[in-house]
Amino acid sequence: MRRAVILMLAAVAPVFAQSNLSPAEQASLTKALSEAGNSPVDFVRAIENHLKQYPDSPKRPELERALVKTAIDLNDDPRIIQFGESVLTREPDNVQVLEHVATSQLRKGDAASAQHALEHSQHLEQVIQAMYKNDRFTPGAGHEEAARKEQYDRSQASVRLLEARAEGLLGHNDEAIRLAESSYSVFPSVEAAREAARWLSKAGKDTEALGYLADAFSIAGLHSAEVDGASDRARMGELYRKLHGSEAGLGDLVLKAYDDTTSLMAARRTEMRQFDPNAQIKDPMQFTLSALAGDKLKLSSLLGKVIVVDFWATWCGPCRQQHPLYDQVESRFKDTGEVVFLSVDTDEDHSLVKPFIEKVKWNGQNVYFEDGLQSLLRVSSIPTTIIFGKHGEVVSRMTGFLPDRFVAMLTDRIQEALGNAHPLPPLKDAISQ
Repeated sequence: MRRAVILMLAAVAPVFAQSNLSPAEQASLTKALSEAGNSPVDFVRAIENHLKQYPDSPKRPELERALVKTAIDLNDDPRIIQFGESVLTREPDNVQVLEHVATSQLRKGDAASAQHALEHSQHLEQVIQAMYKNDRFTPGAGHEEAARKEQYDRSQASVRLLEARAEGLLGHNDEAIRLAESSYSVFPSVEAAREAARWLSKAGKDTEALGYLADAFSIAGLHSAEVDGASDRARMGELYRKLHGSEAGLGDLVLKAYDDTTSLMAARRTEMRQFDPNAQIKDPMQFTLSALAGDKLKLSSLLGKVIVVDFWATWCGPCRQQHPLYDQVESRFKDTGEVVFLSVDTDEDHSLVKPFIEKVKWNGQNVYFEDGLQSLLRVSSIPTTIIFGKHGEVVSRMTGFLPDRFVAMLTDRIQEALGNAHPLPPLKDAISQ
C-alpha cells in the first residue's frame, strides 16, 4: 500500500498548487485529506464525499484524475469506470485512462460494457497510431527508433487484444479471432495466442485453437517458467484428446510449435535490426556505430587491434579536460598501426554534437554515437574509458580520471594490451574521482 499512498499524494498535489478554491472548500478538503491519513481507500472516500459536497468545484478535473489514478492502483474497477469516463469527457485521448477503463469494462463481461470497451479500444488504437506517426526522434539514433517501434508494436498488439475480447463478448466470434490473430502477428505473445485459442475453440475450430495453445506454451517456455503454462498444457491435452482420442503425437505438435515460434521471434529480431543493427546483440564487437560524419563503423572490422573507447558528452566538464590528454596518448601510438581511438558521444540529442565539436575545435573524424553500446557495457558515469584487446575482450575500464596521472595510466594500459598475444583476464577497474 505504500506505493498507493505515494501515488495518491502525488495525484492530489496539483489541487493545492495555485489553488483557486474558496476558503470554505479549501478548509473542507484539507480536513478530509488529513482524516484519510495514509489509507488509499479512505482517500478515495474523502475525495468522493468532497465532490458530493462541492459538485461544481473548480478543481473537479484534478480531483477526478486523482481518483482514477488511485482506483487503478487499487484495482477498483467500478471507480475506474465511473471516474475514468468522466475524465475522458475532458481528455478523450488520455491513453492510460482509455486502456484502464476499457479493461475494467471488459472484466464486467456484459454486452453493454463490452460495447463501451470496444469503442474506447478502437479510439485508443487511433490515438496510438497518431502518436507514433507524429512522434519526433533524433535522426541516426537507431536504437532509440527501434525501442520506439518495439513499444508501438506492443501497444498495437495490446489494444487489439482488448478489441478481440470485446468483439468476442459481443458474440462476434469471427472478428474476435481476426483481431486476436492480428495481435499475434504484430507482436507474438502468450496473451495473444491464448486469446486466439479462446475464440477459435468457441467457434468450434479446435485444431486451430490447439495450434495457438501450443504457441502460447512455447513462448512461455522460451521466456521463463510461467505459472499459467500448466493451464495451457492442460487445455492442450484436453483439446488434443478430444480431436485424436489420446495424447499420442501431442509432443510432435509442441515441438513444431516451438520451432515455428523460435523462427517467428528470430524474424522479429531481424525486422528490428532494420531500425537498429545492434538490436539484442550481446557481443560489443558485433556492434555497428554511427559516425558523426554519417558513415557506419563495424567494431568487428577493428579486431586484431587494441581499441580505446572514450565515452563522453557535450555537457560533461571533466570530459573536456580529459580530451587533450587523449590526444597526447594517441600521438604516442599513432605510428604503430595497432591502436584505434574512438570518441563515443552519449548525448541523447545528437544534434548538439556537431556544433559542440566545431565550437571547441575538436577533430570530429573519430567521433561516433553510442547506439546502445553504453548500456551493453554498463557505462553509468562519464568520462569512462574502456580498452578492448586484440581479440575483442575488455581488458581495462577507467571510470573518471586523475589529470596528473591519466596519460601515464592510459599509456600503461594500452601497452599491456599490446604486449599480450592471447586474451587477457579482465583487469580491475581504475576508479577515480
